[in-house]
Amino acid sequence: MTVRVERTFTFEASPEDVWAFIADPEKRAQAISVVESYEITDEANYKAVWHVSLPIPGLGATVPIETEDVRRDPPTEVEFVGRSKALRVTGTHVIDSDGGTTTLHNEFVVDGRIPGVERFFKKNFEAELDNLEAALREELEQTV
Repeated sequence: MTVRVERTFTFEASPEDVWAFIADPEKRAQAISVVESYEITDEANYKAVWHVSLPIPGLGATVPIETEDVRRDPPTEVEFVGRSKALRVTGTHVIDSDGGTTTLHNEFVVDGRIPGVERFFKKNFEAELDNLEAALREELEQTV
């Protein structure tokens, strides 16, 4: 089973300011509550390992997910892929601006590789998107 979630955020900010946050793998990792830690493994190629806590029997304490940005089109689009023994996740962020506001379209797709992963993400994805939006809003307030 695949879990797909989409959400759009609108900000009174420039597309460049939204891009500065969403295109930064470190800032994306910090916004997600189940990411216990992360390490940038290749800064030039936007690769990192996220250590994610998934309370699913048989997984252990954390699952390392190797992430990388697979498409970047500054300042309008970034797509990342994460791979692990437990799941594959893709995230796409597309930025649109009408000159007054900037809209960030987010889509995440999780393909679980072990039982319980999809159920966990289906239950928790909305809260994680709330966290992402809150972190981005906080960052944008600091740049004003």
